[in-house]
Amino acid sequence: MEISGIFTAIVIGIVIGVLGRLAIPGRQRIGILWTLLVGIAAALIGTGLAGAFDVAETDGIDWIELAMQIGLAAVGVAGVERLKGGAEPSDGVPRV
Repeated sequence: MEISGIFTAIVIGIVIGVLGRLAIPGRQRIGILWTLLVGIAAALIGTGLAGAFDVAETDGIDWIELAMQIGLAAVGVAGVERLKGGAEPSDGVPRV
């Protein structure tokens, strides 16, 4: 993979990760590194799924592929937050 491909994957991963975070209500207590990693994984998996469902190549913007990637990023962000224990404070009292 060329440097430009790696840079593009990082930028797209950030965008997809941030959009995934925005899709989830409330504050997510995960850092930018986790957002980046989840975004890159969601972008790659979403592209693979779109190819498997034969919706990856369309005229213009690939909206279905983008929706898959953002949905996967939202699920990934929620999963990472749950695994890291950020969904609920340590004292067990939910905050608004």
